[in-house]
Amino acid sequence: MFPALPSPRPTGARTARTSPAALAGVVTAGAALVLTTGCGILAPGQNGDMPDDINVTSPLMQEGQPLPAAYACEGAADGEEGEEQGEPEAYSPPLSWSGLPDEAGSIALVVDDPQVAQVFWVVYDLDPQLVELRQNIVPADAKQGQNSDGVAAYGAPCPEPESSYEYRFTVYALENPLDLPEGASLDAALDAIANQAVARGSLVTTSE
Repeated sequence: MFPALPSPRPTGARTARTSPAALAGVVTAGAALVLTTGCGILAPGQNGDMPDDINVTSPLMQEGQPLPAAYACEGAADGEEGEEQGEPEAYSPPLSWSGLPDEAGSIALVVDDPQVAQVFWVVYDLDPQLVELRQNIVPADAKQGQNSDGVAAYGAPCPEPESSYEYRFTVYALENPLDLPEGASLDAALDAIANQAVARGSLVTTSE
């Protein structure tokens, strides 16, 4: 059972400034398979007749508008330096959602750039009664899976100058909580979400 008021924990991770081409190369084989074939959880037009009934919004992001610098590596560079390598701290944006089906047993969130098959954040086992995530916070009973960099945290996108990218914040209603631990591999998390998903909705931002 989920607690009524779970204690929050921070989501930030040290953010390396890596080009999108290099980042795409670190996607695991299993995740790439899910992205391009099979359940295709992150690919538009796939997953059969799954309804897009969930409305995803943010008080600090707008559909079709650029991702605020605070949630990209440019904004993270303005924060405190890492203790060991001087790498900046990444902060996840606040999100809200509505329209989950009554049968939802849990919620998952996937943040990705579909053009380069890059996944920045995976969160699962969110309470189905939850209607938002606050900035840089994940409830204590929720779990974070590995992103494409192999880190179980939010990884701030680092778009190349004068290039165009899309960043999707997709909320999935799942039949049940996932039987996965904290820090599950990217391919395992995406496959489990695909198997349990009954509805979804996305907020899409851009790099410019």
